[in-house]
Amino acid sequence: MEALTLRAIRVNRGLSLEQASVLIGISKDTLSNYERGDTYPDVPVLKRIEKVYDVKILNNMVNFLLDDTAESGKEEKKED
Repeated sequence: MEALTLRAIRVNRGLSLEQASVLIGISKDTLSNYERGDTYPDVPVLKRIEKVYDVKILNNMVNFLLDDTAESGKEEKKED
């Protein structure tokens, strides 16, 4: 499954930048910064974004980090 950006999710939900920012409780500029990757939301804001967009961002992030940690912990077998 291809990852969707915050902007793509917002547009898919039929929300303008202004509408989404009001529902989330942040400014348009702040949401725009998140969508461009210039800044990143803290956990309380992420939870509000999840609720407004009806997505599970935090669960996906944790799963990604756990998978990445598991991958980095694997060692290649050496042949003698």
